[in-house]
Amino acid sequence: MTTTETKECGVLLDTLSSHLEGLAAERGGVLGVLPGLVADDSPGWTPAAALVREPYEGLLALVDETAARWSAPRHVAAALLWKTYGYWHTMPMALGWGLGRRVPLMRLEDTLVRPSAAGVTVAASRVTVAVLPGDPLAGAEGTVVVPDLAAAIRKALLESQYPFVRALGTLTKVGERTLWGSTAEAFAHPLLTIGPYAEAARLLDEIGPPVAGLLTPEGDGYRRRTCCLWVTLPDAEVCSTCCVS
Repeated sequence: MTTTETKECGVLLDTLSSHLEGLAAERGGVLGVLPGLVADDSPGWTPAAALVREPYEGLLALVDETAARWSAPRHVAAALLWKTYGYWHTMPMALGWGLGRRVPLMRLEDTLVRPSAAGVTVAASRVTVAVLPGDPLAGAEGTVVVPDLAAAIRKALLESQYPFVRALGTLTKVGERTLWGSTAEAFAHPLLTIGPYAEAARLLDEIGPPVAGLLTPEGDGYRRRTCCLWVTLPDAEVCSTCCVS
């Protein structure tokens, strides 16, 4: 992305980027997505599209690194890797929708990933921001005007996340519903930091498959209808939102 394009993206996503910078500060700099979303010039970035091309050598290496870290079988490691990657890839879409109805879309061919203290860090070489027709910036360079943001998010999930879900299932036989449950939570968890769960539930319902129906309201929050498989690790505590707790 050129310097001009980076600045335009910053203008479109200033509220989101400021929010992500605040989260990074709270976490001691450990955040799995760059606050500006656009990749820097530092080494180590791998194109996400390369990870989901057969024979999946790069993706399998990440799965095996995760397996070694947690002494986990491959299918559990795949679920935990996805819980990390899927969360950081989803978070900007969730918060963009919640903070200002401007949704950044990181296409698979533009997405980059590298190992980090957050598990992985996700960014993109180019970001397109989905906005509604009434947005003051509708039609500006770097935007795509859509009639339905939830539909745009659903399309993004199928185009940018489903290849990972399919590849991880092929490699390890982990179930697709298990992985999509983590994506559903990746919408709800960050949205709960800025509003009630009802807002997250509304977005998930509007998105529809593959994430609708995978969470259920409980108290002020939610409970998953799937398990991320963390609980299968030796001495692991059950996640507070898990269906088995």
